[in-house]
Amino acid sequence: MQKDTPSGKAWYGYAGLLLGFILIGYLFSRVDLKSSAALIGSIGYLSILIPLPYLLLHLLETAAWKKLFSDSIRQIRFFRLLKIQIVSETVSMTLPAGVAVGEPLRPYLCRRFMDVPLPAGFASIAVRKLLLGATQGIYTTIGAVTGFSLLQHSSQGVAGFEGLGVIMVLAGTLVMLFFLFMLALLLNGKAARSLHRLLMLIPFPRVRQWLLAREEGFTQTDRELQNLRNTGFAGILPLLAYYTAAWMMLALESYLILRLLGVHVSFIQVLAFDTALAMLRAVFFFVPSGLGIQDLGYLAFFQALGMHDYLVYGGAFVVLRRLKELVWYAAGYALMFIDGIHLKDAQRVTEKSE
Repeated sequence: MQKDTPSGKAWYGYAGLLLGFILIGYLFSRVDLKSSAALIGSIGYLSILIPLPYLLLHLLETAAWKKLFSDSIRQIRFFRLLKIQIVSETVSMTLPAGVAVGEPLRPYLCRRFMDVPLPAGFASIAVRKLLLGATQGIYTTIGAVTGFSLLQHSSQGVAGFEGLGVIMVLAGTLVMLFFLFMLALLLNGKAARSLHRLLMLIPFPRVRQWLLAREEGFTQTDRELQNLRNTGFAGILPLLAYYTAAWMMLALESYLILRLLGVHVSFIQVLAFDTALAMLRAVFFFVPSGLGIQDLGYLAFFQALGMHDYLVYGGAFVVLRRLKELVWYAAGYALMFIDGIHLKDAQRVTEKSE
């Protein structure tokens, strides 16, 4: 497998990382870090609560992911899957173009630690990504509808134009419908084989030979997807609920941090601007962890809310959120070190299947 280089497919990831550092540097040049640090210090031992919503997010996502494997696969263990979830998410969120490494890492680690066949692993990841997309649309719509008046009122100050509430309702609805449509196509029982036939049109003998050697893998992936389709809407609905609840943990985390800082804000207000910023982060997917993008967005919303000393409270909020991420990412890399997982392992998905 050819390695990506900054001048190749991953160039946009490095550009995004540079942009993120520039924006976060600009943000910290604006906020009163000394006062923000003093405000953080006033929280005391209650700061140990801050990482908990993210733990709940991982638990909910792992519970949903576990349900995506067919009943014929008996060796799926929740805490092993949780470990893979944390490691893969760490890689996806911290590296330039990290999703291109973190997502292929999931089926590889599922086979390595639980002997899950690669077709089953790939099928679960494909459905998982579409469910995440659909539920982000649901999450955005819920936040936009419940916080519609706030988004409309703060639209000019935050975005520089009117109608942010309307835009977010439409965006959430369209995203939800698009990913549900793509999910329906994926679960028709022929998606992987159709992709295989399409790829076979590539006029390179070595590529066609590689594809022919893996034709059975595409067929097995379709079988795994068919198993999920057979559960019908009753099988999909709980998964949508799990993933929507996982998205809600992001707003819960922001609400918890603001309350610990002494900011009097309602959960509906937090949900409204958090869903908008989650969508903004998706647009700037090439910036690792939305570095700088979301942070400046939070400051803009805090100012629009009329928050007293918003630069002090906003600085403390941003620092606490990023410190929380550092804690979880450190845990992810620690798990990688303990289990001997390397970043190149994602490439071995292809090599091992030969």
